[in-house]
Amino acid sequence: MNIALIAHDKKKEDMIRFVQAYKPLLSNHVLHATGTTGMRLETETGLSINKHLSGPLGGDQQIGSLAASGKLDLLIFFRDPLEAQPHEPDITALLRICDVHNVPAATNMATAEVLVNGLEQGLMDFRDLYGSEGDVT
Repeated sequence: MNIALIAHDKKKEDMIRFVQAYKPLLSNHVLHATGTTGMRLETETGLSINKHLSGPLGGDQQIGSLAASGKLDLLIFFRDPLEAQPHEPDITALLRICDVHNVPAATNMATAEVLVNGLEQGLMDFRDLYGSEGDVT
């Protein structure tokens, strides 16, 4: 499965700890991340990460493109709800695209743990029903 990992600045440490905790499971999947998050994850976990642009520079839109084209199976986005983001419209658009194309999305660690544990248990197999355009086949 293709999994995207995104974290706002104040949530990057949480993302690194999360990925370290679930490294054995995540290492079996194709991982994508935006800018600094991807660089830090690769450096600090040793996992291979497909790095995209930084979120404010278009990385959120690149991840959204993966979702819209049926090439994203799970989004884990540790958002900072207490800090205004200059690219908030891009973040909203990314989450909307995930909703439109039935891509499970976690915006906090609690939900991310539920989804990753579901992934491990085979509860995400419904993703196999979706073709390359995100339509039910």
